[in-house]
Amino acid sequence: MKQFIVACALALPLILNAGLAHAGGVERLKAFIAGVKTAEAEFTQTVADKSGRVTQEASGKMAFARPGKFRWDYNAPYEQMIVGDGVKLWLYDVDLEQVTVKSLGDVIAGTPAALLAGDDSIEKYFSLKNAGQAGGLEWLEATPTTRDTTFERIRMGFKGDVLVQMELFDFFGQRTTLKLSRFVRNPSIPPSRFQFTPPKGADIIGE
Repeated sequence: MKQFIVACALALPLILNAGLAHAGGVERLKAFIAGVKTAEAEFTQTVADKSGRVTQEASGKMAFARPGKFRWDYNAPYEQMIVGDGVKLWLYDVDLEQVTVKSLGDVIAGTPAALLAGDDSIEKYFSLKNAGQAGGLEWLEATPTTRDTTFERIRMGFKGDVLVQMELFDFFGQRTTLKLSRFVRNPSIPPSRFQFTPPKGADIIGE
C-alpha cells in the first residue's frame, strides 16, 4: 500500500503537465512548466480492483514546488505524510510511528516522475492522445513509453485548463481514481512545508 501511495504522489506533478501539453502542444507544455512553480490542492483517492470493487479510500491535501519538492498529507482513514525535500523522500506512518527514508533519485530515476528534477521532455516518457469528452470533462490518455513504471496507462480529465480527475491503471488491473479540488496555482508556500524531521522516538528505516 505504501509503495502505491508513493507512486501516486510522484505521478501527480507529471500528470498536471501532461494534460496541458496535449491541450496546447509542446510549446504550451513548456509555458506551463515555466509558469507553474508551485501548486496546492485537496484530493480524494479510491482504488478499485479489476472487477470494479472499491478496495481502498483515502483523502487529504497535496502541494508541490519545482524542482523536486512535494508533500502529500493523508488524513483519512489513516494519517500519513509523504515529503520530497529535493534530496530525500520521507514517508511517515503516524499509527506505526515509523519513518521510511530513501534517496529521491533512487525513487524517481528512470520514471516519468523525473520531471520533478527539472526534465521537461514529457514525450520522452509518455505517448499522449486525446481520449474525448465524458462526464463534462475533456480527457487525455498517457501511455508510458517504458514498462519500467507502476502504471500501464493514465487518464486525465480537465475542465478548461484545470485538472480535476485522474485515473491510473496498473498492471494488476487496479484503477486508482484521484479527484482534485480547491486547486491553487503558484501559491506562496514556505520552504518548511517541504522539510521533514522525524518525530522523537519514531523508528527510522533506510537512512
